[in-house]
Amino acid sequence: MAAYLSSWFSAAPAPSPARDEKPEVTIGTIAPPPEDEEDGSATETEDDTPPAFPALNSAQRASQPAPRVLTDTQRMPPPPNPGLAVRTPGLAPPSRGGGLALPPSTSKPIRAREKVALAPGRGPLDWANLKASGQDLRGVDTLLRVTPSMLKAHNKKDDAWTAIYGRVYNMTAYMPFHPGGERELMRVAGRDGTKLFAVTHAWVNADFMLDQCMVGFLVSEPAS
Repeated sequence: MAAYLSSWFSAAPAPSPARDEKPEVTIGTIAPPPEDEEDGSATETEDDTPPAFPALNSAQRASQPAPRVLTDTQRMPPPPNPGLAVRTPGLAPPSRGGGLALPPSTSKPIRAREKVALAPGRGPLDWANLKASGQDLRGVDTLLRVTPSMLKAHNKKDDAWTAIYGRVYNMTAYMPFHPGGERELMRVAGRDGTKLFAVTHAWVNADFMLDQCMVGFLVSEPAS
């Protein structure tokens, strides 16, 4: 009987764990798969150098010819300058045409305008104030039709008329205010001064300057 019981206990299954007890689970360490060097994965060393384009082993790079490097003897020489070859220190090079000299038609000396020292109170502002003062600067009561013979009679310093662009002015009062002096105005006293005026100072508005001195218009001599 004792032998029977001993064999029965030895063959009995192991007791099941209690409900509150959790089975012990052994967690192993899972090793990551080895990286393949050819799968394009990142490496430990960072390199920001851009890749060569085209690739070094590409067909495009193989078909391109190597750049040609010119030597000093193969490069284009500077343009010839005959003036430098015969230039003497301290002397200007000989003229061979094509230089920077002015053409003969424009290289003539131009006469500079001469200005005279005006008396005190004879400046441009003083003349403007005189025109605005209401003083009679014409010497006539109404505008006249002035013929060349009538104009010729007013050729004195104290009675000087001139015509500019068809208008006749009594420039007697303007004599002391002229920057070029009275002598220049007397050159056109008693005659048509349009040509001399245009050559000397065409940019000046004569009508604005002498508007209060206008005496009439220049007309032709009446037919006899």
